[in-house]
Amino acid sequence: MLAHTITELQSLGLQVAEDSPNRKVGAGPAEGGTLLIEGIPAHVPFSGSFVSRSPYALRRLNGGSWLVKDGEFILPVKIVQQPKFYDCITEEKLPYSSIALLHGKDCIASTVLQTCAHWHSERRCRFCGIELSLSGGQTTRAKTPSQLAEVIGKAKELDSVSHVVLTTGAAHSPGKEIDYLGRCAMAIKKVCDLPIHAQFLPPDDGAKLQELKDAGVDTVGIHIESFDFDLLSRFAPAKEAMGLDRYEKAWNKAVDIYGSNQVSSFLLVGLGEDEETVIDGSKFLAERGVYPFVVPFRPIPGSMMQDHGTPDHETMKRLYEMVARILRKNGLSSAKSLAGCVRCGACSALQAYEQEAKKELICRPVRSSAELATALQIRKEVFVGEQRLFETSDSDENDPKSTHIIAEYDHEIIGAVRVFPEKDSCNHWVGGRLAVRRESRDHQAGALLVQAAMSYVKKIGCTRFTAHIQEQNVRFFSLLGWKAVGSIQIYHGKPHQLMEADLDMV
Repeated sequence: MLAHTITELQSLGLQVAEDSPNRKVGAGPAEGGTLLIEGIPAHVPFSGSFVSRSPYALRRLNGGSWLVKDGEFILPVKIVQQPKFYDCITEEKLPYSSIALLHGKDCIASTVLQTCAHWHSERRCRFCGIELSLSGGQTTRAKTPSQLAEVIGKAKELDSVSHVVLTTGAAHSPGKEIDYLGRCAMAIKKVCDLPIHAQFLPPDDGAKLQELKDAGVDTVGIHIESFDFDLLSRFAPAKEAMGLDRYEKAWNKAVDIYGSNQVSSFLLVGLGEDEETVIDGSKFLAERGVYPFVVPFRPIPGSMMQDHGTPDHETMKRLYEMVARILRKNGLSSAKSLAGCVRCGACSALQAYEQEAKKELICRPVRSSAELATALQIRKEVFVGEQRLFETSDSDENDPKSTHIIAEYDHEIIGAVRVFPEKDSCNHWVGGRLAVRRESRDHQAGALLVQAAMSYVKKIGCTRFTAHIQEQNVRFFSLLGWKAVGSIQIYHGKPHQLMEADLDMV
């Protein structure tokens, strides 16, 4: 299983020749190099102290590179080589590689401010290495917007990079780093229209998130690292001091602005946390439209945690499988991300688990205007085009106050239903407009949408849930726990039965 192989490589490391490309320091998971395994990028440790004990090695065979485990050739791989833009220098005689670096297979990343206000204090993140590469002369303290635009434009031209990551340390004046990220994004967009991802601490002022969007940022990462706040107080005290409430407000505001699946948060595994905190945290994020980017902890040489070690690969396998299910259930996918670490995926095996997961039908509330538009189009196909209950549109005065629940199969919306509160009642809700595309009706989407609607209204305190059901569908609803109320009535020109759900069956 490819996903398991990547998981083991990222925990155990890979023994490679000395001349292989190997980044040793940086602001994030840094030491190691990137492999392409069946097209999936995987950033793996090359030179940590534990790598010498790894069963995995890289060998040459018939002119190509092969992954070897315990001496047995198992998979052909390709090491991502140094990009062409590294050979260029700026007008100030700075190497392009001191401004930005290639991540994964086609992502260009830059820490625009290579300093952090907490670096020399007790509030410093113990796992971070942001100023190590600066002290080693490998990078530039502050990359100017014009430098970034120049380098990224050339990287697109020479190496076909397809998206951008901008990150930064905390500024001494909180929020100033977000202003700077915005200026950098604006300069880049003037040169090349690549999607841009920005990473930063949750701002006090939610308006900063809109300013970044207006500047050209397409996706954001607001990284809490762990939902175990006892651990955070030891390893990332500045983040712990901000508290979950500040993070949650920032995530919610960011999803409102950037959309579901375009906001993410790193969750590090291997700090000593209980597995349940990773699962519960992933659910917490995913239910809000935030992608939980689960990543195995990677010690950075020279950092305060350089000897900490990597997490057990069997633990990672269990967590990846569960988080992949959480992603599916909430309609999130790395493939939907426009830019950033989630789209790149190289520092985590989660993308591989997503790809290997079984196709599954899920039902959930819509999270974007695009999803709502698809739901309304499906309704129109069924009620206007197929059943001819309406001449041109089935939309009415109840749509604005409705919650629309969609059925999604293999990331494609195939059905929808709406629920809304009855007039002057907070406990009585009404369901309707249940529609599934004709070619998808063998997926049992109709039944699951009804059950999802029942679950949704019950969860928000509804005690009575009714719907007008077309006469030919009465038996179908009866099997799902609904009972007839009163007699058949004409509704939109066709016989309908008022029915009430048994919410105790949820």
